[in-house]
Amino acid sequence: MTDSEYLDRADALLKAVETNCDRINDETDADVDNQRVGAMVTLTFANRSQIVINQQKPLHEIWMAARAGGFHYRWVDGHWQDTKHQGEFFDALSGNATAQAELPLKFTP
Repeated sequence: MTDSEYLDRADALLKAVETNCDRINDETDADVDNQRVGAMVTLTFANRSQIVINQQKPLHEIWMAARAGGFHYRWVDGHWQDTKHQGEFFDALSGNATAQAELPLKFTP
């Protein structure tokens, strides 16, 4: 994948996260604040816990930091897959956000 392709896919992922937060705030009682600064999105939950998602351009990866730990994702077969074979990005984000918000939250690509 070229740098340009990576940046297009990574930017689309960050935009999808922001769009999902808006939908979640409209459709649920969750209060998920999302703030984007450049290549990083920070989600802040009502209990003040955070999930940070950022681009790692030199590695062509997306990194996510949550209470459960740090996770790295690469574009494989049309999806952002965990580099340690622990699943897909949006499934992991949904699980981590659900745990931190203490409400069932679903993020989709």
